[in-house]
Amino acid sequence: MTHPTCCTGHSRREILTSAATSAIALGLLPSGAGAVSKPAIPAPGKARLRPFDLADVELGESPFLHAQKMTEAYLLRLQPDRMLHNFRVNAGLPPKAPAYGGWESEPMWQDIHCQGHTLGHYLSACSLAWRSTRDVRFRQRVDHIAAELAECQKASGTGLVCAFPEGAGLVAAHLRGEKITGVPWYTLHKVFAGLRDAALLADSALARDVLIRLADWAVIATRPLSDTQFEAMLDTEHGGMNEVLADLYFMTGKEDYRLLARRFSHKAILTPLAAGHDQLDGLHANTQIPKIVGFERVYDATGDQTYRDAAQFFWNTVVNNRSFATGGHGDNEHFFPMAHFDQHVFSAKGSETCGQHNMLKLTRALFLNDPSVDYADYYERTLYNGILASQDPDSGMATYFQGARPGYMKLYHSAEDSFWCCTGTGMENHVKYRDSIYFHDGRALYVNLFIPSALHWHEQDAKLVQTTNFPESPVTHLRWKLKRPAALSLKLRHPGWSRTAAVLVNGKQVEFSTTPGRYIEIARTWRDGDEVELRLVMEHGTQSAPTAPDIVAFTYGPLVLAGALGREGLAPGADIIVNERKYGEYNNTAFALPTIGGPAETLPHRISPGAGPLEFTIASTRQQPLRLIPYYRIAHERYATYWRLG
Repeated sequence: MTHPTCCTGHSRREILTSAATSAIALGLLPSGAGAVSKPAIPAPGKARLRPFDLADVELGESPFLHAQKMTEAYLLRLQPDRMLHNFRVNAGLPPKAPAYGGWESEPMWQDIHCQGHTLGHYLSACSLAWRSTRDVRFRQRVDHIAAELAECQKASGTGLVCAFPEGAGLVAAHLRGEKITGVPWYTLHKVFAGLRDAALLADSALARDVLIRLADWAVIATRPLSDTQFEAMLDTEHGGMNEVLADLYFMTGKEDYRLLARRFSHKAILTPLAAGHDQLDGLHANTQIPKIVGFERVYDATGDQTYRDAAQFFWNTVVNNRSFATGGHGDNEHFFPMAHFDQHVFSAKGSETCGQHNMLKLTRALFLNDPSVDYADYYERTLYNGILASQDPDSGMATYFQGARPGYMKLYHSAEDSFWCCTGTGMENHVKYRDSIYFHDGRALYVNLFIPSALHWHEQDAKLVQTTNFPESPVTHLRWKLKRPAALSLKLRHPGWSRTAAVLVNGKQVEFSTTPGRYIEIARTWRDGDEVELRLVMEHGTQSAPTAPDIVAFTYGPLVLAGALGREGLAPGADIIVNERKYGEYNNTAFALPTIGGPAETLPHRISPGAGPLEFTIASTRQQPLRLIPYYRIAHERYATYWRLG
């Protein structure tokens, strides 16, 4: 099959270059405005598992809770009226506050047409934070934004709300097939998704009304397009429009939305993937991933196996053939031929954080239909080494790229002048950690992540408390709190990285698994106070690409270990930046990288314990042993995650 040239297409990255030179995977139905309520869950396709409501899971003290609190504080510092500035201007209303900078208003970014994307992400993040914490301040912000957008719709007399400098004219030109710059549907998708999350997670009836008016505008605006014209429009990055329209179908039952979700499914990408053909080389990675998340959701809405086949094949080829040890992928936002791994692995512009965010959305959606440990293992790996690793633990700001240039450092956005795409997904990432720890199918409870937490399983009148200091120790403890005995199955993940897994109930071993990559099922009648202990084994290892066996990353269980290389030549605050285009230029002073020698298979045995938990050392060309720590703990210093063996 020939390469579909239309898909090399128009992404933010390519536009930036030329200019410079959710349910929620399962869509919870809203239950009306007011206090936190129990949303119902539709029956999408043939999903085998159900997630728990965010409101039913509490996080205990851990790096994840710290990250959540840092993001909560940042969300509350931001001013919604500044994000609403251009929406009001386009509706003919006076703005209430000046616009934020960066992608939102600076002239150098105007051509990418991402103005307004931050508001959508922010609305999603506040909805997630409200659902997770019940902090009324987040609900107030959701209500305020919904009311403002409703006022914009009323004033303009149309369902379309946007913040583009050209207003609705940009979208109209795009629909007519005229040449434009930027990614209007990508940006509008963020607004669609924010309103969806406000409706489903924050129970905002007004957000639902605004969303439906916006969606009805989209139905009418796109109806005149022939299939050929529609496909040509989809050559330009359009986010996950198919996903959010499928969600709207589940929310309303309106067939127009399901039909439009199909139309927004890019056939030039869908067709080869469904046939099992990997034609991803050279494509902008995060242009594709939201489409694939949408394919899985359209499968839920239609039962059409073509969409499912495409989503599964894409996941398998990206995770197993195209990912770094951290779970990230790509160089300068594009997929590259893995035969050229050695030419791309050391880029400062690898592993776009948005790509990891969306790969986890896809992984979670696939897992719900097919509860495989492979999905859960990848989710864990990327959650630690990609998402948790993306936040500055001191400022709460987030990365764009997390490249593996040896001796480089993580760079974070500024608070008010660098509203990148990854700033937006970063707002969401750290307020939804509780959404994938536990799943159920009615009688069986899946424990996927080893994070201190408490689950309220209302249907079973049960509470499960997980106590652990994982990954510092490969052990987790679970304790049932029950009002009456309950016959339930507990399914504990035996991850692929642990040779063995032992399960103890009330101090007595009941299972010993020597088969990694499966769920250990403990089915019994549980009583109040019953305790379960899962003991795993964490060992050192290396990862490399088949085409570059002399380039390795160190691992410990699911963690990638980075060489902590210090702050030589770095000024305080030098890692908070404005312009993501200049990754690789900031702090680019000469640095003498230590080297590690010897056969790759011997390296794990040469790693020694260090001074504290999850700290290790290995001999290198440095006079002192090289310090290795989890990549997610690296901040404000130089590091290396991949090493070319000498």
